[in-house]
Amino acid sequence: MDPAAATNISRIKRTYYLLNSLFTLSASIIWGVNTLFLLDAGLNIFLVMLVNATFSAGQIVFEVPTGVIADTIGRRASFLIGIASLAVATLGYVGSSVFHWGLTGFILASVTLGFGFTCQTGAVDAWMVDALDSQGHSGSKDRVFARSGMFTGICMLVGVLAGGLLGQLSLAIPYLVRTGLLVAAFGVTFAFMREMGFTPRAFRFARFGEESRKIFGAGITYGWRHPVVRPLLFTSLVNGLLTWYLFYASQPYALDMLDRGNLVWVAGVITALFAVSGVAGNSSVGRISHTKLGAKPAIVLAWTSAGMAACAIGLGVLGLVTGAGNPSAFAVLVVLLVAFGLLSGILGPIRQAYINDHIPSAQRATVLSFDSLFGDVGGVVGQVGLGYVAQTVSKAVAYTIGGAVYLAAAPLYRLAHRPSDKPVAGQQAAEQ
Repeated sequence: MDPAAATNISRIKRTYYLLNSLFTLSASIIWGVNTLFLLDAGLNIFLVMLVNATFSAGQIVFEVPTGVIADTIGRRASFLIGIASLAVATLGYVGSSVFHWGLTGFILASVTLGFGFTCQTGAVDAWMVDALDSQGHSGSKDRVFARSGMFTGICMLVGVLAGGLLGQLSLAIPYLVRTGLLVAAFGVTFAFMREMGFTPRAFRFARFGEESRKIFGAGITYGWRHPVVRPLLFTSLVNGLLTWYLFYASQPYALDMLDRGNLVWVAGVITALFAVSGVAGNSSVGRISHTKLGAKPAIVLAWTSAGMAACAIGLGVLGLVTGAGNPSAFAVLVVLLVAFGLLSGILGPIRQAYINDHIPSAQRATVLSFDSLFGDVGGVVGQVGLGYVAQTVSKAVAYTIGGAVYLAAAPLYRLAHRPSDKPVAGQQAAEQ
């Protein structure tokens, strides 16, 4: 390989790791206390999940329009717009609590968060994949995704621990710190992210509707009609049905087990352990790729998703058979959450590499956003539905139902196991 190209590849990877790490650090500082913050502001568990669901609903609405931004004026511009929107929305959360704007204020802030994250979803990954391809990078990129996952997992660990400690002082402080970190992330992105392997084109508002239809059409052609990608889209749907509820409900659920609702820092530690387990899962991806299973990523995905479903069901059953103030049950809860995080850390990078291997470069950001849209739909249904069950019946029953539904991911991954398919080249030829 040309030495200059090798240098560029290393620089692209470092930039990708830096951008994702700083973004995750910024975002995660509220993750360990978000549910507690909303409960403290006067919402119940159902309304908390409803607010979180409007975040996912915002993503559904904005996935295609923001795909126009990423696939026209560029992935860098899309990411910068997203970071700025997240900063504004984060301050909106604080304002809703301090000035008592109520449920409406939280929903508006949450929808703005959804817009911000859609500007990020797909854009940074698409930037990295296209930039590496432009420099002649060969082979699967699962190790790049895995290493990025390790870095972001560490940043998530730092973020949620810091957020838990700061939240013990005041639940609003993590949100203010997050805003400052997002401003720093904006500056770093502006300085270091450069378009490579992708040629931006002029964006005209008058053609926004036409561009949106083109983006949606590309999602249908290269996503829905694709024999490998289509089952993966449904796994995103199933994933959204469970994981948002599982993550956000774990904070009050753990404190219920301890019967100590005032220990905010414990929620931060729980989320941090989840992050550490994810890093451990990311670190094992390279070893898995060197085994016979490495040549069958969809099979690995099927088994890991089945394990994640079993962990979620276990969390539900645990709550059904034990009561509050049970340290032993709390310890089992931690083990199940760690196991779920470990398997999720394995699944994430392998899935990212697998779906990217079946998407043409020109439509990469579009299809990745289309994939996210399915997850967003699942997130809305899952958070509202499971949140309602948690409020009217119990959190444990909601976990059990969510885990049972997640079992559907395993056969979907098996359906996506088509190692002889080479659809990218074939579809590009068809397009020409």
